[in-house]
Amino acid sequence: MSNYEVLLNALPTLNEYIYLCSSVGWENFMNFDVAETSIRNSVFSVIVKENHNIIGMGRVVGDGAVYFYIQDIVVHPEHQGKGIGENIMSALMTYLQENAPDKAFIGLFASKGKEAFYERYDFKDYSPNMTGMFKVITHV
Repeated sequence: MSNYEVLLNALPTLNEYIYLCSSVGWENFMNFDVAETSIRNSVFSVIVKENHNIIGMGRVVGDGAVYFYIQDIVVHPEHQGKGIGENIMSALMTYLQENAPDKAFIGLFASKGKEAFYERYDFKDYSPNMTGMFKVITHV
């Protein structure tokens, strides 16, 4: 991580957010028209830059009291496999350890094939007793 700058509680700009999400193929799943409000309402965030250019990010979203969700862990494909994702997750988990109250619920959705990454931070798959479910609103 020597060439990288990790910025704690720094928000990506809308253009940086679009750039990173698009770099990993999320552009068809995101509503960038409202993303700026979402970014601004983050509980905590981390961005990673190289030569003043964003190459990674991660956010904590939620109510800031009981429910917290790890969201938008993204590392540009050209920089993956270099420990950047681990640095982002470590910073997010440190924030949560220091700021979330006792018995806080910390959730996330892992992309297929990324489960082992999150298991290193003690996230567990509780199925079949509990399942993560979600719904996406679509206006057609």
